[in-house]
Amino acid sequence: MTTGDQSKKRKQRYLPQNRPAKKKGAYPLKPGVQGFFISCDGGREFQASQEAINVIDSFFEELMLGTGLKVNSSGLLENPVNKKVTFSYSDDEEEDEGDNGEEEETKGDGDKNEVIEGGNNQEIASEGSFEVKQLEENKTEKNQEDEVKDQNSVEEPPRKETCTEEASESTKVSGNAEKSIDKLIDAELKELGDKSKRRFMKLDPGCNGIAFIQMKRRDGDPSPKDIVQHGLTSAAATNKHMSRFILRLVPIEVSCYPSEEEISRAIKPLVEQYFPVETDNPRKFAVLYGARANTGVDRMKIINAVAKSVPAPHKVDLSNPEMSIVVEIVKTVCLIGVVEKYKELAKYNLRQLTSTK
Repeated sequence: MTTGDQSKKRKQRYLPQNRPAKKKGAYPLKPGVQGFFISCDGGREFQASQEAINVIDSFFEELMLGTGLKVNSSGLLENPVNKKVTFSYSDDEEEDEGDNGEEEETKGDGDKNEVIEGGNNQEIASEGSFEVKQLEENKTEKNQEDEVKDQNSVEEPPRKETCTEEASESTKVSGNAEKSIDKLIDAELKELGDKSKRRFMKLDPGCNGIAFIQMKRRDGDPSPKDIVQHGLTSAAATNKHMSRFILRLVPIEVSCYPSEEEISRAIKPLVEQYFPVETDNPRKFAVLYGARANTGVDRMKIINAVAKSVPAPHKVDLSNPEMSIVVEIVKTVCLIGVVEKYKELAKYNLRQLTSTK
């Protein structure tokens, strides 16, 4: 055998035999996905993506289950956060208990007085007439006779029967419940392990300081815009710090290749949804452009293509827009989303929005 044949056999030992090679790391960002565009510090992409999944999942649960704080259209909380909490060992309750004890004592004194007064009346009645005493004696005799009859009429309690059948049925029910719970836990673990069934999944955009979380929408799920809008408004109202690595959190609803034709074609459903032609309230909008790792695209051509796709009743207003169309180009992918209150919510910068300074 030659040395070449020996080296081939050695390589074949370590190669997978008729098995696909397993993918390591995150899947790359491609056109046709929707989710959340995240900016972070350079070198913290992995930590930011993990943190973003947890934050977005909490926003999603608050929005779906209604467990979060309700915010008005003006950005104020409907129910105030500061509430008076009284504990079991607080001084207020001790004072209340003392007051109740005094009331009970006064009530007891009143009852005693009533009994004493009743006794005086009985003595007066006994002194006045002999018939009252006879009636009382007859009543006491009748009561004694009734008590004796009741004692004689008391029967022995029935013997308890052994409930073997009921016990076996209850054990069966508890066993089935335990089995069903175990099955549910196993199914949930399988769903978490299967990447295809995850609702939020990180993708690799291939640039430093950027992360992307893909959202696989199901029937009845809110859009990425609704999730981010709800989360940022509640964070601004409560001023609760919830991000260590995340800087900006922007919803993305459409992704395509960065060309004028593809962008004008992909943005049509967003324009029909947020900028209808027949409306009584035309909206002011602005186009926000950003590009990373791509210098071959003309900035003004992309902005003009997006602005021309919005129909006539709506106007461009760069100083005070009601809605903003975000266009982020990352390598060969164009990410498009529509946001509201962009400047009011600190340009969707979660760290700056919740900072105390």
